[in-house]
Amino acid sequence: MTTDVSAQRIVALGGGHGLAASLGALRLVSEQITAIVTVADNGGSSGRLREELGVLPPGDLRMALSALCDETEWGHIWRDVLQHRFQGTGPLNGHALGNLLIVALWELHDDPVVGLELVGRLLGARGRVLPMASVPLSISADVRGLDPARPDGMTTVEGQAQVATTDGEVCGIRLSPADPPACEPAVAAVRDADWVILGPGSWFTSVMPHLLVPDLRDALLETRARRMLTLNLEMHTGETAGFSAARHLETLATHAPDMRFDVVLADPSVVDGEVALRAAAARFGAEVFVSTVAIQGQPGRHDTLRLAAAYRDIMRTPG
Repeated sequence: MTTDVSAQRIVALGGGHGLAASLGALRLVSEQITAIVTVADNGGSSGRLREELGVLPPGDLRMALSALCDETEWGHIWRDVLQHRFQGTGPLNGHALGNLLIVALWELHDDPVVGLELVGRLLGARGRVLPMASVPLSISADVRGLDPARPDGMTTVEGQAQVATTDGEVCGIRLSPADPPACEPAVAAVRDADWVILGPGSWFTSVMPHLLVPDLRDALLETRARRMLTLNLEMHTGETAGFSAARHLETLATHAPDMRFDVVLADPSVVDGEVALRAAAARFGAEVFVSTVAIQGQPGRHDTLRLAAAYRDIMRTPG
C-alpha cells in the first residue's frame, strides 16, 4: 500500500454527526472517499418519509453528502440548501429540504445509489455516499433497568430513536430484517479499500449496525484493507451512559467477536484507563493511537484539522 495518503482508497462507516465529523476530516486527507451510512433511522423527517413512502431514511445520507461538499461558494450554497429545515405548522414542518430532494431522485430513478450520486454531483462532493443496506432497517435492543421494580430485568426497546435515548443500559442490539441485503457497491468498496474506518458515532445505533449486515460484515472481515476504529469524544452520553472507552470496545467484541482492527484512535480525554483500553484493543489485534482531536474548550466537538492530521499520521505508517 502506498504511504501517499491522498492516493489511498478510504471507506468510512457510521451515521449521523459522528460520520459527518470523520468525513469532514477525511476530505482533507484523501481524494478517494466512500461513506457507508446506516439506514435504520426512524425519527424526525427521515422517520416520517420512511413511514409514508417506504424509502430508506435519507437524513444520515444527506448529512454525509453535505460533509463532503466542495469547498467553493457553489458547494457551500448547495450544502446549506440540503441542510435547510422548514419551519411552521404545516406538513413540511421539520423536513430537511435535502431529504425531500433525495427521495424525489429515488422516485425518478428507482435506484438509491444513482440518486445519491446525482446529489453528490450537485454538491461537487469529494467522494461517494452509499447506504449500508438496500432496504430500510429497524433496530431493537435489550435494555436493562427500565422497570424500577426489576432493576436487573430486561426490556426490549424498538426503534433507533428510542434506543438512542433510552434511560436504561443497552446490553445488545438486533436488526430487522435479521439478515438484510447489503448495498452491493458498499460491499465492493470495502473489499477494494486501502483503509476502512469505523466510528465515531452513536455506538449501538450508528457504529455497530454495520457489523450485523452479513455481506458487509464478511467484507469487513475479509478485506485486505487496514482497519481503524475511531472512538467517540464523550463516553458517558445517551445509549452508552456509564461506559468507559474499554467497555465500548468490549461491547463491540461481543457483537462481532471475529472482527479485527489495526488501530484504535482515541482522544486523550477519554483514555481514563489506558491499561484497560490497550487490553481491550488487543482483543482486536489493534494498537491504540492517542491524539488530541477535540476542539479545545469544547468537549464533544471534533477539531477537523486535528482529526485530519491524526488520520494522515496513522495512514502514512506502512502496514
